[in-house]
Amino acid sequence: MLVGVSCGEVSVEKETEYLEELAFLAETAEVDVRARFIQKLDYPHPKFYVGTGKLEEIKTYVTAEKIDIVIFDDELSPAQQRNIESELHGKVLDRTTLILDIFAKHARTAHAKTQVELAQYQYLLPRLTGMWTHLSKQRGGVGMRGPGEKEIETDRRVIHDKISLLKTRLTEIDKQKVTQRKNRVSMVRVALVGYTNVGKSTIMNLVSKSDVLAENKLFATLDTTVRKVVIGNLPFLLSDTVGFIRKLPHSLVESFKSTLDEVRESDILLHVVDISHPEFDDQLRVVQQTLSEIGAADKRTIVVFNKIDAYTYEKKDEDDLSPLTKRNYSLDDLKKMWYAKDNAPCIFLSAATRENIDEFRKILYDEVKKVHLTRYPYDKLLYDDFPESE
Repeated sequence: MLVGVSCGEVSVEKETEYLEELAFLAETAEVDVRARFIQKLDYPHPKFYVGTGKLEEIKTYVTAEKIDIVIFDDELSPAQQRNIESELHGKVLDRTTLILDIFAKHARTAHAKTQVELAQYQYLLPRLTGMWTHLSKQRGGVGMRGPGEKEIETDRRVIHDKISLLKTRLTEIDKQKVTQRKNRVSMVRVALVGYTNVGKSTIMNLVSKSDVLAENKLFATLDTTVRKVVIGNLPFLLSDTVGFIRKLPHSLVESFKSTLDEVRESDILLHVVDISHPEFDDQLRVVQQTLSEIGAADKRTIVVFNKIDAYTYEKKDEDDLSPLTKRNYSLDDLKKMWYAKDNAPCIFLSAATRENIDEFRKILYDEVKKVHLTRYPYDKLLYDDFPESE
């Protein structure tokens, strides 16, 4: 069961769309969603997140339908989670726990696994009260328990030690990554960024002719993949990075700082947007906000509107005088709006059907050439024109 609260600027309609994303997260984690509950409140209930009446309604449904897991579309406080679990007598997760679980499932390299494990321990630490974890058994009990020390205090100390160890390990890995990036400083670096599941890896495979994992799942890519790409006779490095998402857990942002360094140190960003998603403008804003938080908002950016083959809209009748909404704009309308903007170059394409790929390669070539020529002005004669045939 999924549970959301509509409060503040979040309308019931928008919370419904947020639960759609939560359902996709649950599906990625192999959870079968049977029901969704939304409550309109002025602010979340401090004790149960939802009101007591709604909680009773949820409890009745959980018992009747034998629901195993209840997932809340926000981060619950440790006290809220304990209170809800004691009322429902079942497993209660929040959005952060679900995202951490997906990250743990998709982590493949030692680097990604270490980053996810650190985020998990940082999330677990304030939630130890009331948990019978026996974490101290991971290390020998002899000499580890002080006089009169309670189990939870031992558990906290074990987790603090584990966090310290993981941070040390990440520091060592980060030094290796910095060395690798220094070796690439002579080449122009382009990074794919965007909301999760917008098609970054598909575009990566298309441009670099590589075989990066591309699935219709959230966070299919966690590890940064870097490939050398040559368009005509112009070489550059293209990297595929972890996708962003609304309410991305702070502990994950902290843990994945080294991965996001690939974005911070790049010369050009390819901001990929799923134009077919009904909330694509909201996703675009979330990514821009995250880029600002990691210090990459001022990068030279190409906005890539992907999945135009899947774009749909509601055409209005001529006699309908109601104001236009974003659902009423055609693809041509959106193109005119974005092409008229003065800030970043943009392109509308479909990586799946390869529509407008040649135009995309030309824009990418031109932008990379501008950066390249600022470093190597004597190469101007080599890169005058975009190669017509690839």
